[in-house]
Amino acid sequence: MKLLIQRLIAILLLVIPGIAAAYGFLLMKDAVYDYFAKIGDIDVVSPDFSWGMFIGGAILFLIGIGFIGGWIFFRDRKHNYLSPRFRPKVPRPPRPQKSPQANDGNSQEHSSSDRP
Repeated sequence: MKLLIQRLIAILLLVIPGIAAAYGFLLMKDAVYDYFAKIGDIDVVSPDFSWGMFIGGAILFLIGIGFIGGWIFFRDRKHNYLSPRFRPKVPRPPRPQKSPQANDGNSQEHSSSDRP
């Protein structure tokens, strides 16, 4: 029963932003359609655009889409489905330092006593 409640809450966490995004889109659509309907009305001399309804709808739409997009992005990052440019950067381990006495055989060191 506990797992069922957790899954129901998880679905609601995705459905509520989706409904908010859909409602925001409808508010923006209604603002634009009402403006064009007022342009075609002969009785209205100067039609006005309802900016409040349009901006409110845009905010709801962007918040809803941003939440769902972020959820999908972080879920895909967790499952390693993302392309390399979206994966978090892993720092390179530091290179090992060569000791000053290490000799790789390519160079020979001569002292003054080795010369003939």
